[in-house]
Amino acid sequence: MSSLSNNLYSSTQVLEQSAVLAAIENSLAMIEFNTEGKVLWANDNFARAMDYEASEMPGLMHRQFCTPEFVNSSEYTKLWSDLKSGRPFQEKILRVTKNRRLLWFEATYTPVYDTDGHVQAVIKVATDITSRENATTQVTNDMQHMAEDLLKRAEEGVSSSHQIASAIERVVKESNNNMEILQLLEQKSDSVRDSMKTIRDVASQTHLLALNAAIEAAHAGEHGRGFNVVATEVRKLAQQAEEATKEVNSNLEGIAEQVAEIANGTKRSQTVITDSQRLTQQAVDEFTGIGQAAGLLDKQARILGDML
Repeated sequence: MSSLSNNLYSSTQVLEQSAVLAAIENSLAMIEFNTEGKVLWANDNFARAMDYEASEMPGLMHRQFCTPEFVNSSEYTKLWSDLKSGRPFQEKILRVTKNRRLLWFEATYTPVYDTDGHVQAVIKVATDITSRENATTQVTNDMQHMAEDLLKRAEEGVSSSHQIASAIERVVKESNNNMEILQLLEQKSDSVRDSMKTIRDVASQTHLLALNAAIEAAHAGEHGRGFNVVATEVRKLAQQAEEATKEVNSNLEGIAEQVAEIANGTKRSQTVITDSQRLTQQAVDEFTGIGQAAGLLDKQARILGDML
């Protein structure tokens, strides 16, 4: 390759590098510090983002752009110790403008070496990501609020479902008690019915004996007249007892039918209540699952918020 070609090639390379550097400077915020953190130079993009004029920035100190918490932390000391040792730094950072606004940058600090291989300066290239961070923070806060609201509603739903379940359990218990009372009433009715059957049998036997006594009194003639009167009265009482027994038995049959209807209705109610209890328990389980999911969502939202 001729010397002319070499010169043209070298000249082209320089022009290309200059164009690249100009493009970078026009699109990114750039600032240069010495190893003590003093500003040596800043481009318009960086100055404008930090509410300064570019001419104001030389001589300012890096710590002036940082929050007091960061400046007084061990992380700040380590940052400059690493940079002086030649270790670059790349991270999302929070900075304070001249007007005390807080900005988020995606920044890269790169040590610059002299001809002897010693760090003589630090170039920082940054991109303003404040809008993105604010939007992310807003989404995170909204998600956290939604998670908290969902968790609260789920807890309220679980509480209400437990109250309903307790109420249904009390109804089931009372229903079971009512069933026991109805069964006892049925047993008492059966017992009374048996007693009335015995009374009816006794009345029938008494009626028969009174009839026989009347026949014997008729055979005795005048001597059996008084006995006949007694037999007649006994027969009347037996008839009355038998009629009363029939009436009581009829009433008992009516009571037994009503008891049976109530028992059947109670059994149907127990079936409905049991189904309701099962469905309520399913609702409780669902709300519990929602509450656990909401709790996990709330935890993740808090973790994401801490990371931001």
